Amino acid sequence: MKRAIDILKPFVIILLLSSYNSGKEVAFNLTIEVNELRNSNGSVQFALYNRADAFPDEHFKKYLKKLTGKIINGSSSVTFENLPEGTYAINILHDENTDGRINKGLILPKEGIGFSNYQSVGFFNRPVFPKASFYLNCDMRIKVNILYL
Repeated sequence: MKRAIDILKPFVIILLLSSYNSGKEVAFNLTIEVNELRNSNGSVQFALYNRADAFPDEHFKKYLKKLTGKIINGSSSVTFENLPEGTYAINILHDENTDGRINKGLILPKEGIGFSNYQSVGFFNRPVFPKASFYLNCDMRIKVNILYL
């Protein structure tokens, strides 16, 4: 009987520890980087979304979180910390004049824009949440392409 108890002790300890940790919410870090900016003027806005009805957000008002990154040698990156597991999408703006908004010509943006999972955008390839989204369940690093239209 004593031998059976000695054998079961490690399993009981593991069971108790696993049930103790299960009540804690797990959080992850998401690092976003963008390269090949056309210059080092201004800054880069990185907006994080977790709802389809908020994305894309031309006026940067419906985001979950927004960070601003400095530009160093044509690149920028930020890290969103302590995010719960879930589905997210990224929208970036190379805000060359640091006014916090997308400056446009007639129709198209004059400044660089980018969306997670998009290599290009156009009339038949407009950004939508289902295509731009990704599932976060661990610490991640994502590169977003910058597009100058």
